[in-house]
Amino acid sequence: MIKNIFVWGLNFKKAPLEYREKLACSKDEARHILPILKFTSRAEELVLISTCNRVELYAIGDDYENVYKLINTLIELKGLTPSIKKYSFFLEEKEAVAHIFRVASSLDSMVVGEPQITSQFKEAFYVAKEVGTLGKILNRIFERALRCSKRVRTETGISKNAVSVSYAAVELIKKIFGNLKGIKVLLIGAGEMAELAASYLKKLQAHIFITNRTYEKAIEIAKKLEGNAIRFENLLDYIHEYDVVLCSTASKEYILTKDSYEKAIKKRKYRPVFIVDISVPRNIDPKINDIEDVFLYDVDDLKEVAQKNLMERLKEKEKAEIIIWDEVEKFMRWLEFVGIEKQIIKLRQEWKEEMEKSWKVRYTIHRVIEEIKRNPESAKALFKIFLQEVTDGNETRRVSNVHNRNNGA
Repeated sequence: MIKNIFVWGLNFKKAPLEYREKLACSKDEARHILPILKFTSRAEELVLISTCNRVELYAIGDDYENVYKLINTLIELKGLTPSIKKYSFFLEEKEAVAHIFRVASSLDSMVVGEPQITSQFKEAFYVAKEVGTLGKILNRIFERALRCSKRVRTETGISKNAVSVSYAAVELIKKIFGNLKGIKVLLIGAGEMAELAASYLKKLQAHIFITNRTYEKAIEIAKKLEGNAIRFENLLDYIHEYDVVLCSTASKEYILTKDSYEKAIKKRKYRPVFIVDISVPRNIDPKINDIEDVFLYDVDDLKEVAQKNLMERLKEKEKAEIIIWDEVEKFMRWLEFVGIEKQIIKLRQEWKEEMEKSWKVRYTIHRVIEEIKRNPESAKALFKIFLQEVTDGNETRRVSNVHNRNNGA
């Protein structure tokens, strides 16, 4: 029996940031939630991917009832109401597979071609494997998705000058300041997004300062980028010194509040400050934007920058879509083959003795299996032709032609 493939979730195309951040899950949350979801919904396989732009469930199951239960359980576990579903999307079968391949290939990203999604995609599957919710079908999808991603990068120009959300943030800062030489930039957080932004800013000759809850990590990155580290507990004492603040952490609470920044802007003598919060959930209090001379941008504000890059890459995206659907068709043929694996095993077992005695039977069974791999939909007809061939020894029959005769019947 061929299993159903489902995708459900919220992403930047349909769901505003405030809803995505409510559903967002950290790696530790995913480890805790996945086994619960699998047990309560009876989904056979399950992966949860959560990034700043999407929270999505990839599931394998027999029916819609279990999938709906899966979705409702996740919403309940996050303490949300069913109303959030109006911002979600739902895909199945080929469209679901194509979506997963697009995500892995960065064709579904806010900034098409950004490289970070591949590592985030891998991490989501490794977590599922670690907690035991990854099975044969999703594992195969994972492998084929990464193969597809590699083809898109090497066979199209979509990854040339690829930009990430971090890069989009830097582009925004450049637009505001023009020349970044000598500008003092504080990076709050030492994660991948922050480090990537720091490397861009360093090239533009900005002075880099880094703070992180783990001081050793801040020092490590500061050395790498020839910047300076400050202790996280001293953050509010120095926050007034920085022209740009770029925040990217996993904190669930606001790191900077309106009250703290009202004091900081006075110390700066009201010189403008530009803050970019690329964290999900947001780490900077949105009310800070109400303070005069303080300008706050979040992930959704970066859409304008991303859209320009998207327009420049439309032609390359069209080429990539051809690759996506080529890989989808290959996967669907494999999936159909999985549905008749038991019949093939049974065939080999029942004809084991004859295969050992006759090269003709061995050869014919080999041809049957190879043809089924190429054309799984013709399996029933191929099994029928096989029985006729080995029974009457008719050399004029050809297994390889079965799908061309009588519509495979």
